[in-house]
Amino acid sequence: MTRLDRNETLIRIALLAVAFSAVSVLLLITAFIFGEGTPIMFKYGLRRFLLNLDWFPTEQSFGLFPMIVGSLFVTLGALAIGVPFGLAGAVFLTEFSSQRLRRVLKPVIELLAGIPSVVYGFIGVVVLVPFIRETFGGPGLSVLAAAIILGIMILPTIISISIDSLEAVPRSYREGSIALGATRWQTTRMVMIPAARSGIIASVILGMGRAIGETMAVIMIAGNAAAVPKSLLDPVRTLTSNIALEMGYASGEHREALFATGVILFVIIMILNTIANLTSMKRKS
Repeated sequence: MTRLDRNETLIRIALLAVAFSAVSVLLLITAFIFGEGTPIMFKYGLRRFLLNLDWFPTEQSFGLFPMIVGSLFVTLGALAIGVPFGLAGAVFLTEFSSQRLRRVLKPVIELLAGIPSVVYGFIGVVVLVPFIRETFGGPGLSVLAAAIILGIMILPTIISISIDSLEAVPRSYREGSIALGATRWQTTRMVMIPAARSGIIASVILGMGRAIGETMAVIMIAGNAAAVPKSLLDPVRTLTSNIALEMGYASGEHREALFATGVILFVIIMILNTIANLTSMKRKS
């Protein structure tokens, strides 16, 4: 074996070790969360955790149903806002804007991803919450406020990845469609978007993960009421907010119940990602 072959082998082994170390860290985190959270779930029963409406840890009542519903409402609302606007922005910058405008707007959009979530939450408290309270009624701190802020927060992720996916489509696809007489919009809708579907769906999945995992901004503008919301104007508490608000002083079974909240959140994210991936695979076939 030559010296060059030995160096390549060492580099291959080092890269393999780095890859396995990343996977190992993920497995250790997963094992730790499940190890801390599942015993109390088995003690009181999974049904009690998932379907009970009352969250009173001092009375051994650990109902996560309001927080599960709140997380789903806020996440779906954020996707309903972020996905259409994000995809529209990506299509505009890729297919209809000039190169100069794209060079200016794309870095600005990517810069939005670096703004701390607490800044978004502060803007929501100062601007959005009073507007909702004066326009639609209610306390202002609500599902609607959280969905709007999270929808704005996931826009950079969806736009950036969708732009990269659309730009990765071979130029011959666009030129062939236009040569056959299709308009630019018909080419975009019937050729470019379907060809970039996998990347667009990946952007939606990442945006969904950002929305359901966000904590600080949601704590500031959602109202944090541990009750099932009956409308978009009701305050809500998400699973992540529940953990962040109470972990600092929790102990005993209360602390274990918060780890169980993390387990439920982990499972929900895995289910949503699996559904999105299966949908993508079915559309490809």
